[in-house]
Amino acid sequence: MAFSHTNSKGNTYYLHGKEVTLKGGRKQMIYYFAKEIKPGALDALPADRKVIESARTGLPILKKK
Repeated sequence: MAFSHTNSKGNTYYLHGKEVTLKGGRKQMIYYFAKEIKPGALDALPADRKVIESARTGLPILKKK
């Protein structure tokens, strides 16, 4: 089951991750939330991250601890 977060407005979002290659050739993992479970959904939060909520929109955001 994918990691989910319900925001203050009652909407549920699911955490996804994707590894991308930057211009310099370095690989980096990007994290994003979506309303549906799609390929790339993660089962748990990364250990060095926490979920915060955008003050304006209520969208969940991952932030380093």
